[in-house]
Amino acid sequence: MTEHMRVSLDHCVKCTICESYCPVAGVTPLFPGPKYEGPQAERFRTGEYSVDASVDYCSGCGICTQVCPHGVKIAEINSQARAALKEERGIPLRDQVLARPTVAGRLATPVAPLVNLALRSRPLRAIAESTIGIHRDAPVPPYAGRTFQRWARRHEGPEATRSVVYFHACSTNYLDPGTGRHLVAVLEHNGFRVLIPEQDCCGLPLQSNGNFPAARHYVLRLARALAGYARAGYDIVATSTSCSLMLKREAIEILGLDDPDLTIVSEHVYDISEYLHDLYQRAELRTDFRSLPITVPYHAPCQQRGHGIGKPALDLLRLIPELEVQELDFDCCGVAGTYGLKKEKYDIAMTIGAPLFDAVRTSGADVTACDSETCRWQITHGSGVASVHPVTLLARAYGLVED
Repeated sequence: MTEHMRVSLDHCVKCTICESYCPVAGVTPLFPGPKYEGPQAERFRTGEYSVDASVDYCSGCGICTQVCPHGVKIAEINSQARAALKEERGIPLRDQVLARPTVAGRLATPVAPLVNLALRSRPLRAIAESTIGIHRDAPVPPYAGRTFQRWARRHEGPEATRSVVYFHACSTNYLDPGTGRHLVAVLEHNGFRVLIPEQDCCGLPLQSNGNFPAARHYVLRLARALAGYARAGYDIVATSTSCSLMLKREAIEILGLDDPDLTIVSEHVYDISEYLHDLYQRAELRTDFRSLPITVPYHAPCQQRGHGIGKPALDLLRLIPELEVQELDFDCCGVAGTYGLKKEKYDIAMTIGAPLFDAVRTSGADVTACDSETCRWQITHGSGVASVHPVTLLARAYGLVED
């Protein structure tokens, strides 16, 4: 455990606020709660210790850290305990597979139609559940077949006086290149040239699944790819709230990395809604939005709230004429990255997200908005209503995307 985490641990006064907010402990007895697994249990983990296996049922949503009145890094402590557990007992094949999205993406993209057919096959999904433990009903999106990087290499943007770097993350590259194109269109409409360097995974799935050595390797490699831009003064924007949080602070706090490239990158990373909202506050954002006479429920995902930036997407969407934005006041959709894909955790994830799914269905909306890609897949899966990144709605309102 890093010294920062140890100092945080000693601030716990056992008030149990984290317990009352924990979405996992509220629906299953398999997880005794963030206080018990975090600061309380950590005080007894010294030297050669055995970590309680129930810590693996922590979803890592981070809500406990957000609500702690004394600043205890509870979710981060639990993440480190999970890594110790996996180091001691080994990482299952299933977790190894789920934690390497770039490997899966590179293998699947050339044969995307066949892979997508397999993902839709109930018999094959049942076999995957019984053999490696990925739930047959888990929300697994189809591969695009054409990567965002391929599109970016052929895209010629307009002349611009200022530039920004786009960290697109794995999901945009292999699964949802449309969100990346929408971000580029919005930024170009606002006078930016968007730089899109070659990049790999940030290591977050590996960290979440307890493989810290591999996670450190991935995030440092990404930091090397982005550090030159940060040192040159470029801002770096991202559409993945969890991956950008990894670069902002999680790799430093949880993985204990003290690296100059990672540090400089962390100081220049922005969530795209955060960045656009900053532009708006400086009167530098174009507001030539056309009307969108639709109702859109908006869910702020756990990792987005972990940035501590408020809900900038909500403010941006309210700039669009005739767009009725409904803020959904629910803590978690349950999926937490790869957590809800696992056989033993799928039902927990769906139970956590059920109130959110019900609210989306009863809204009568045709589309919802959410900043996190895995949460969008979970919301669509649980509610039957399509979910998009807020930047897609901004692109539509600018007239840059066909309805």
